[in-house]
Amino acid sequence: MKNKLIAWLIPIILGVAIWFMPIPEGVKPEAWHLFAIFVATIIAFITGPASMGTLSILAIVLTSLTGVLKIGVALSGFANSTIWLIVAAFLLSRGFINTGLGQRIAYILIKLFGKSPIRLAYTLLVSDLILAPATPSNTARTGGVVYPITRSLASAFGSEPDGTRRKIGAYLVQVISQTSGVTSAMFMTSNAPNPMIVSLVAASFGIAMSWGGWAIAGLVPGIVSLLLIPIVLYKLYPPEITDTRMAQDHAEKELEKMGSFSFGEKIMLIVFIGCLVLWATGTITKIDATTVALLGVVVLLLTGVISWSDVKKEQGAWDTLVWMGTLIALATQLSKLGFIPWLADVTGAALGGVSWVPALVILFLIYYYIHYMFASLSAHAAALYIAFTTVAIGCGAPVMLTLYLFAFANGLFLPLTHYASGPAPILFGSGYVSQPEWWKLGFIFSVIYILVWGSIGSIWWKVLGLW
Repeated sequence: MKNKLIAWLIPIILGVAIWFMPIPEGVKPEAWHLFAIFVATIIAFITGPASMGTLSILAIVLTSLTGVLKIGVALSGFANSTIWLIVAAFLLSRGFINTGLGQRIAYILIKLFGKSPIRLAYTLLVSDLILAPATPSNTARTGGVVYPITRSLASAFGSEPDGTRRKIGAYLVQVISQTSGVTSAMFMTSNAPNPMIVSLVAASFGIAMSWGGWAIAGLVPGIVSLLLIPIVLYKLYPPEITDTRMAQDHAEKELEKMGSFSFGEKIMLIVFIGCLVLWATGTITKIDATTVALLGVVVLLLTGVISWSDVKKEQGAWDTLVWMGTLIALATQLSKLGFIPWLADVTGAALGGVSWVPALVILFLIYYYIHYMFASLSAHAAALYIAFTTVAIGCGAPVMLTLYLFAFANGLFLPLTHYASGPAPILFGSGYVSQPEWWKLGFIFSVIYILVWGSIGSIWWKVLGLW
């Protein structure tokens, strides 16, 4: 009870303090008061006195009761198409789970390529990569599809969360943990915060980030990172087993149990490939990414792959709809009322003597490693993304370089700690990797990711003409 009271008091006190502070010159009163509610909401997301959905609705009510925003304006975020893209992606991922297609893909890859620990690691990695574009819940993807397969493979080798964990189980768990972070960064629809970032960027900077543009930008640094994961882990955290041909036998037996492709699997596969093609060619076809995703959902509903009951039960989708809709509405109005441009001007002037390169590096490192204080990727992005990118851009950093660099970070720091995201507690809870090992490997790979995405990524984005 005491902790909950403190969780309420912190955002309330901070919000009230900002509200009654002298309003800076150049800022409209309604913009400053909206900023106070926005900050209080974000802090409440972090302290967690209630669910994010509850806090979001409370924020909407407060903006209306205080006269800061009209209720219609406060609710305008729910009409944002990007929100419905992520809702549709959640429902598409339900099709993977219902049909078992995700498991089948993983077992097929293991049967074909799982002869050695490194090759087995790459098959699990590729399985996650294939599923990522249509699975915004990395918890469902990694924890619900890839991890159960990994767990069964480890058991087949006699590797259990006891004295035998280092046979192969610990190695594979770390592989899929690191993989989940990279794949969550690579696609707009592979991580719940990503579409929120897209909407916040559009609202705050007037810049449209497309699904195809995001995927292309993340392609080269993402592939380089994925190629490094099994090899680096094999050097730093090697399994005791060196021959995994038994995994191929295990996969073959599991595939025999599954039988031939079901009708639902075939439909799911067609819909999945169709969505990927249409997303990737959106600039040519002029078909909006949200329209594509909703079309895929309609096909799954009409064919019975998912039911309307599945739609209603997809809690993650509707939770995301509520809190994203709220944040997008607030951020949009902060920009329209002139607060975001004012903040960029002020920070740029304050750091006028600092070159954009060191400013960007310092801000990015702070943004990355402050995630030690967060247990949610979404909360981190909601709290800090616009603030940090605004400051960096205000220092003269190239706009698109900054926006993509910070956006990708919201996936990359997923494996940093054992509480950093949804999949982390599931994987850590398996008992295969100790906490000191997890933190050590998390930090080492954070350095690798920063170097890869900061150097190769920046060069790639330069080639693409993004800065």
